[in-house]
Amino acid sequence: MTAPATPEPLPDPPLIQYRNTDLDLVCDVDPSPLVTEFDADDLYVHVQAGDDGLFYVMCEGGNESEPELNIVRLLAAIDTLSPAGREVWQRCSKREFNIGYGCGDEPWSFNQGLSNDVLRRMADCGTTFRITLYPHRPESDRQS
Repeated sequence: MTAPATPEPLPDPPLIQYRNTDLDLVCDVDPSPLVTEFDADDLYVHVQAGDDGLFYVMCEGGNESEPELNIVRLLAAIDTLSPAGREVWQRCSKREFNIGYGCGDEPWSFNQGLSNDVLRRMADCGTTFRITLYPHRPESDRQS
């Protein structure tokens, strides 16, 4: 899969909006079997070998308007891992869904949720959950 499109800049006045969901993994073995399977599922996957001997894997499922849709897509890929892919999955010391939101001034109230079924599936496959908030900064204040 090609790299996800760069999120569009926040409008002015800035709006609170869902940006993306990453599946972040850290493992002590070569993640190639898992990466190959995620690639075959048309997921965007980036792997970096750390100086600490660990592999850092970031995976994205798409650019949906709500996190649940992306998480369901990622869970489907996890559910269908082969024994080799599952072995890498089990060796991961970190398996985390990280939902990102751009912060803004509007709307006055904003919420999105995850269903019980999705939360159960996340727990069943041993993942944790994190939310990342990206501050609004005018284009002129951003570093290149």
